[in-house]
Amino acid sequence: MDHEDGGWLTPEQVRARHGDAFCRSFLTLVDERARRVRIVEECSVKGTVEWDLWNRLRAGGVLDGCRLEGTTLVMDARIGEGRPAFGPAAAELGAQALRRVEVVGDEVHTTWEGLAGAGYALAVCLAQAPGVLRSRVSTSGGVGGAHRAEVELVTSAMRRLLVGIDDTDTREEGATWALGLRLGRAMPHGRFLEHRLVQLNPGVPHKTTNCVATALAFAVAPGDLARAKAFALDFVRGATSSDNTAVAFHEGLEVPRSVVLFGRRAKGELLTWEEAKRLARATGVELVSITGERGHIGALAAIGCFDMGPPAAALPSDLERAGTKSRGRARKGARTQRARRARGGRAPRRSPPARR
Repeated sequence: MDHEDGGWLTPEQVRARHGDAFCRSFLTLVDERARRVRIVEECSVKGTVEWDLWNRLRAGGVLDGCRLEGTTLVMDARIGEGRPAFGPAAAELGAQALRRVEVVGDEVHTTWEGLAGAGYALAVCLAQAPGVLRSRVSTSGGVGGAHRAEVELVTSAMRRLLVGIDDTDTREEGATWALGLRLGRAMPHGRFLEHRLVQLNPGVPHKTTNCVATALAFAVAPGDLARAKAFALDFVRGATSSDNTAVAFHEGLEVPRSVVLFGRRAKGELLTWEEAKRLARATGVELVSITGERGHIGALAAIGCFDMGPPAAALPSDLERAGTKSRGRARKGARTQRARRARGGRAPRRSPPARR
C-alpha cells in the first residue's frame, strides 16, 4: 500500500521516497500515572519549529503546552484524543495539530494533522526522524501543495529519569557541574536530554564556594532504568573528590509538589539532610549516599528545582529584581494603552523637531 494511503513505512523507506529531510530527532517520554507524555522534537533550524509552535498551540487538540529551546520543540500532551481547532492558519485555527496520543505496550502512537507545508513537515520530515519506528500517512491527494495530511507516528515509550548530584568538589579540586556534564555524555543506557545548574543558598555554613548543585535529565527505556542508575552511581563514585557526595533519582514527568517546595526553600533557607531523607522516603525519590550524607540536601533540591528552567540557576534576589522590572514594564504598558484609548486609539503625537 502506498505511504500516502495509509501503509506503514520505516524512516529509511520514507527517506528513499522523499529524500533527506530536516528533523534531527523525535522522542516521546511517558508518565502513565499522570496520563501525560512529553514530545521532544529537534529540528535543524529554528524557523520551522517557531511556526509549528504557534500553530500547534492555536490548534490545541491534546496539547497542553509547548516551549522552544533553541531548535528543539518540547510539547506536553495528554494521553487520549481531543478535537483540535484545525484549518488554514488563522487567529483561531492552527494548520498543524496533535489530535491523539495512545500508549500501546512499549510504544507510543501520536496522530497529527497538517495542511500544505505543515502536512509535508509531518509526512516527510517527522516520519523519517531518528527515534521514529514507523509511520503511516493519509492525504487528500498528495503531500504538500494545498493538501491535507493525517500522519500517525510510532515511537518507543521512554521514561524521564532525573539525576540530582551535590557535594562532589573540595576547595582544592573538582566542579560538580562538570562531573554531571561528563556523566551525561558518558551515559550508555539512555539519551542525555538536559543539564541544569541549581543555585542553592550561598549563606549555608558548609559549602565549597558558590553552593551549586547539578541535575540531569535522561530519556531511558523502562528496561534500562536500573542500569542507568547503577551507571550514574558508579560514575559519581569514581569521580567525586568530596567526603559528602550524594545522588538523587526521580522517574516521571511530574516532580512531587513537596519536593519542588523543598528545592525552592533550599535557595534561601538552612535545611538539614535529615529532613531531606524524610521527604525523599515520603515521596518516593531515591536518595543515595556516595561518600556521605550532607549532599542529600542539594541532590534532592536539584530534583525539586529542575523544572523551574532558567530560574533554577538564580537566587531569590535575582528573581525579585526580575519581577520588579517586569511589573514596571507592565505598568508602563498599561499606562500607554490607557493614554491611547483616551486619544481614540491614535498613536501619541510627537512634537516637530526644533529648527536650527
